[in-house]
Amino acid sequence: MKKYIMALDQGTTSSRCILFRKDGSIASMVQREFPQIFPKEGWVEHDPMTIWSTEIAACTEALLKIGGSWDEIYCLGITNQRETTVVWDRKTGIPVYNAIVWQCRRTADYCKSLSEEGYADLIKNKTGLLIDPYFSATKIAWILDNVEGARERAERGELCFGTIDSWLIWNLTGGKVHATDYSNASRTMIFNIKTLEWDKELLDLFKIPESMLPEVKPSSHIFGYTAKSVFGAEIPIGGVAGDQQAALFGQCRFEVGELKNTYGTGAFMLMNTGEVPHITDGGLITTIAWGLDGKITYALEGSVFVCGAAIQWLRDGMKLIESAQDSEYYANKVPDSGGVLVVPAFSGLGAPWWDPYARGVIIGITRATTKYHIIRATLESMAYQTADVISLMEKVTGIKISELAVDGGAAQNNLLLSFQSDILGIPVERPECVETTALGAAYLAGLASGVYSSLEDIRRNRKTDRLFTPERDAAWREEKISKWKKAVARSLQWSE
Repeated sequence: MKKYIMALDQGTTSSRCILFRKDGSIASMVQREFPQIFPKEGWVEHDPMTIWSTEIAACTEALLKIGGSWDEIYCLGITNQRETTVVWDRKTGIPVYNAIVWQCRRTADYCKSLSEEGYADLIKNKTGLLIDPYFSATKIAWILDNVEGARERAERGELCFGTIDSWLIWNLTGGKVHATDYSNASRTMIFNIKTLEWDKELLDLFKIPESMLPEVKPSSHIFGYTAKSVFGAEIPIGGVAGDQQAALFGQCRFEVGELKNTYGTGAFMLMNTGEVPHITDGGLITTIAWGLDGKITYALEGSVFVCGAAIQWLRDGMKLIESAQDSEYYANKVPDSGGVLVVPAFSGLGAPWWDPYARGVIIGITRATTKYHIIRATLESMAYQTADVISLMEKVTGIKISELAVDGGAAQNNLLLSFQSDILGIPVERPECVETTALGAAYLAGLASGVYSSLEDIRRNRKTDRLFTPERDAAWREEKISKWKKAVARSLQWSE
């Protein structure tokens, strides 16, 4: 009777459900976009109840599309936008405030003061992270300090904190399980990635009661079972990982030195570094990739905050395109960007700059500039930002990267991947299934549930769709990157 692994892919702009067959092929997929909330400049929020309702609607519709039944689901995996912070009432399950999204910069000044007080090395050595509003700790502290009565309730043990995976697990199990996995815990800035525990010294620093925190479990593990009141069946929740770690797993990057780049709302490059955390300087962060078979696998990560979100901005903000798919069509109407560069620093810049005060720039405009040049330059900005991260990763690790595996929605854009290959000077490989984030969650769940027997069993599913190879020379590449860096320099520290 069992036919499908259900993956809940809860992202920054949409909730999705994908039903995978055992061979990794997609049987059904449903996506539900939900509103972004911008209360002030640089602030980004989501309604947690909308996240929950759109995710459940997507799951139900995905099964209905193929006339399936809940009894045909082997197991369920969850992958999620990371760092996004929800605090809710332990008894009622009602959030005390909107979810504060990973992109939100409201705690920039708090983070700056922590750095000035000398906490950067302490936090980096314990968590692998830089002090930045991106991560969860300062978001939790903000909710406790700014929502009336929240701190008192938290200290009485009445409130739960969770990243989005925890929020979904709690609701899926009818409030029975408050848990997260190692990969998501490692994004909070309060989890010690060496001792694998919530760090009491950091909890004291941020004034976060330990009673709020979820139990941390391996990424491939039976977390619990869905309540019958939710799906009508008790389906094992067998896999949980933050979206970028799930994509690394879905890309079968199981060996040390293997890496991938995901073009999602942001762009995130992860390199598998094995069982030892490499704490480095220079803008990369160290993170837990996954917990599996009693072992922890670590990764180095370069985070670009705005990638696909820039295409959304072209569509919703600038009204230059009607759909994301239009971007490639319009960009192909011109041979190049006509000298235009777009730095999409809408909410600051991540690696390698880590500047929460940077803001967006369009530069190089002439009287000959058209909307097609701006669209093309926006697409190209994804490739430039990726090149910045790869350059840093090579410098820090001493590993020369010879090929880039890619995934995410924008990885379906041939113009982008062709330009990416040119600007890097290396091949770019797109797998047959670009939904590797959801696929990674499905694989982790399948391992815990016995659908797969080993990593090699999973690796056999992987197929390449297309290999993009560079067609430009080094001189062209150096000139382009030099101009890009000049444009980025003009965006830095703009709103400080």
